[in-house]
Amino acid sequence: MPRNDKMTAEDLFRAVVARHADALDPEPSRGFGSHALKVNGKIFASLSKGRLLLKLPEQVVARLIASGQGERFTTGADRPKREWIAIGAADAATWISLSQQARTYVRDLSR
Repeated sequence: MPRNDKMTAEDLFRAVVARHADALDPEPSRGFGSHALKVNGKIFASLSKGRLLLKLPEQVVARLIASGQGERFTTGADRPKREWIAIGAADAATWISLSQQARTYVRDLSR
């Protein structure tokens, strides 16, 4: 699905959710992760403030940041998460591809 100027982050996240429909938590919770995608009970993707949050290997996060595709996710002042990245609105294919990488990474971590 190519990027369309009318596609919002919510539209893009819906495409990610459609790709990972089986990863939706059947009983949504409140707070962080309440609308997150999970594998083996662990979050691999979420939407926050118009950005796609993904858990990826630290070296992949560093590469994406260096290429200008995202920024390190932080939970507060001076609390960056080394395996989490926030990706701005791009196109659905990019978000879906990166979310698949995140899902595989988190699945493999929780084995």
